[in-house]
Amino acid sequence: MYAALRRLLRPLCRLLLRHGVPFAALEEIAKQVYVDVAMKEFGLPGKRQTAARVSVLSGLTRKEVQRLLADDGQSLELQLQYNRAVRVLGGWVRDADFLDGQRRPLPLPVEGEGASFAQLVRRYSGDMPMRAVLDELLHAGSVAEQPDGRLLPVARAHVPRHDDAAKLAILGSDVADLIATIDHNLQHGATDPRYQRKVLYNAIPAKDLPAFRKLAADKAQQMLEALDRWLARRDAAQPDLEDDPALPRSRVGLGIYYIEEPLARSEDDPGDAA
Repeated sequence: MYAALRRLLRPLCRLLLRHGVPFAALEEIAKQVYVDVAMKEFGLPGKRQTAARVSVLSGLTRKEVQRLLADDGQSLELQLQYNRAVRVLGGWVRDADFLDGQRRPLPLPVEGEGASFAQLVRRYSGDMPMRAVLDELLHAGSVAEQPDGRLLPVARAHVPRHDDAAKLAILGSDVADLIATIDHNLQHGATDPRYQRKVLYNAIPAKDLPAFRKLAADKAQQMLEALDRWLARRDAAQPDLEDDPALPRSRVGLGIYYIEEPLARSEDDPGDAA
């Protein structure tokens, strides 16, 4: 367990150091999460969870646990903004009301009668202000303004390009999803496994990497678009889908990520010397 934890923390610490996050901040956040998880997920059946039991589970003092329970100030604003932008862009590339006859995204006026960006935001982002969603998509380069003032998506997926804080918000979502899947499989993999696979080779020549990057991106995009269409037809969050509101629902999806790491050259390796 400790060896796996060290390996997990290495890329995380590299990222935190690169963005100037000191150890004290990581330590404080780790304490907050330890207490929150212990409080909400590790109670005894039929008994109210207490600070004393959380102290025993976490190894923190009771005084420290009480301080952390009283200071739950973490903001979800960036994560919500990212999720809303993703939903709006997704709706634009798959909702028939915002597609032309060839199922291509329509250029949309910001506001107005009929299909508009404001209508798209109302349908897919809940109560998020239209201007906030538009600014995020423009800033990320996911949407471009045409000479006539209409808007058009230039990417099928939203990834913040310039805002480090927004990119770090994705880290909190995507890596957490992967770890949650691994945790589930460790506990229930024998009876209720969740898909968790990868293909990995350890000595691919550098000259072949560009071709594999393109092949992997094309194949992954095709599969994700097919899964997106399947899920979109069943997404109860869409207002035109009538269903029983009491029916249990789940957040569900599939993530794909690319792996590439240069191999360390052995001292005995002559390299490219002639």
